[in-house]
Amino acid sequence: MQRARVARRIAAAAAYGGGGAGLLGGAALGLLLTEVALARRVVGGRGDTPPHADGRYGSAFVHRLGRPPLRLGVLGDSTAAGQGVHRPRQTPGALLASGLAAVAERPVELRTVALSGAQSYDLERQVTQILSDPERIPDVCVIMIGANDVTHRMPAARSVRLLSEAVRRLRDAGCEVVVGTCPDLGTIEPVYQPLRWLARRLSRQLAAAQTIGVLEAGGRTVSLGDLLGPEFAANPRELFGPDNFHPSAEGYATAAMAVLPTLCAALGLWPEDEERPDAARREGILPVARAAAEAAAEGGTEVTPTARGRWALLKHRKRRRLPAHTEAVVNHFRARDRT
Repeated sequence: MQRARVARRIAAAAAYGGGGAGLLGGAALGLLLTEVALARRVVGGRGDTPPHADGRYGSAFVHRLGRPPLRLGVLGDSTAAGQGVHRPRQTPGALLASGLAAVAERPVELRTVALSGAQSYDLERQVTQILSDPERIPDVCVIMIGANDVTHRMPAARSVRLLSEAVRRLRDAGCEVVVGTCPDLGTIEPVYQPLRWLARRLSRQLAAAQTIGVLEAGGRTVSLGDLLGPEFAANPRELFGPDNFHPSAEGYATAAMAVLPTLCAALGLWPEDEERPDAARREGILPVARAAAEAAAEGGTEVTPTARGRWALLKHRKRRRLPAHTEAVVNHFRARDRT
């Protein structure tokens, strides 16, 4: 599979310090940059500050003895920060913290260091910030990064190397790590052809290479696919925010439903029978590069490292229903945001 070979080549360049060969010729790159400039004039709302959502979630469980709060860190770019919504509870961090608290039946302390406009080079600063207090090291971190790397022409190998280094630092500090890989920029409405095709190709290549790098560093990935799930392509008016670029409150809730099962599984909170691959859902143990390529093409797909070297577990958790009490938490936020 060509996509798998390209992803492996980018990841190899990242591992060995190469800059990564360009994936487009000079003329195509010039056209891409022209179209990016035009798209940026159409896409608005970049000046809004994401709402501050840090704090403790799951207050109903605070009095349980012997159950200290879980600590959740969120790193990355504007999507991780919740750009495009106006209430703290609508951000992905708040939704994930609420869902995690419901599954774990214990409080969750959320700390967000994600920055709007961030590229992967900013992860070094964000990791340093999230690990700055030895008494508050997160139990698990979620990273969403990559879209700005594509639009700002960062070499894919450098992007993957920076992300892998961030994941490795967090894992060395004792954090579990779940990475939401680069979304499919070809789904963004103000992006027109031929940029749409180029953006889709570049973002999916980066997402697949990110998966390889993250797994080798000890993390897990969830494909954010066509901008946080196939629902965005079918329901753009409902799931995109006013700027037609960032998700709406409903879109972030959809993203949380995709990431939460993997977040819980990373902490050992998901039922064991859910960990076994289901061949009927096209799940299974695959070569890492192939699993990465398949995940990049389908939103909500998880890739997890195995003990078998260059093999990974591919799962389609997004299509499974969450436990009733967890789904009720997310649906509660959805209902409140519609009123």
